[in-house]
Amino acid sequence: MFLVVAVDKEWGIGYRGELLARVKADLGNFAKLTTGKTVILGSTTLATFPGGRVLKNRTNIVLSTRKDYRPEGAVMARSLDDLFEILKCYNSEDVAVIGGASIYRQLLPYCDTAYVTFFDANFPKDTYFPNLDESGEWKLTEKSEVFTSNPETDFPKEEINYWFAKYERVI
Repeated sequence: MFLVVAVDKEWGIGYRGELLARVKADLGNFAKLTTGKTVILGSTTLATFPGGRVLKNRTNIVLSTRKDYRPEGAVMARSLDDLFEILKCYNSEDVAVIGGASIYRQLLPYCDTAYVTFFDANFPKDTYFPNLDESGEWKLTEKSEVFTSNPETDFPKEEINYWFAKYERVI
């Protein structure tokens, strides 16, 4: 199992239930990593997608204890035990954890690879991802060149440097 996350300088991932940045190239990287795969997400993350609809061309597994919550097109898991029972039907190498914070916290111990987009900015934030650089369990194994966002097509409407990184679990 792997995860995909975008963070700012302080490993922030969200503010008031929204992503910190929407950069076309990052969204493209996310699509490249997850299309054709199985994604695991929480109900709050699903609510941030256009129309609150599941992602196309992926199996969407929503982990939520809300018994009345049944988004169209999603496979529901009501607990971690339920999730792991469902995942027996899928190749673990093709399963991506995509958030939000609670889902990352619960499933990080089961992930062996983390694909992280770093935004060289300090955004307002109220939600964080664990700092993998401070963990003895993870090692940075790949880092892309630095790119700059396009203020005309991306949010925020200013140039932000960013790069893609890959971490692998060492413990």
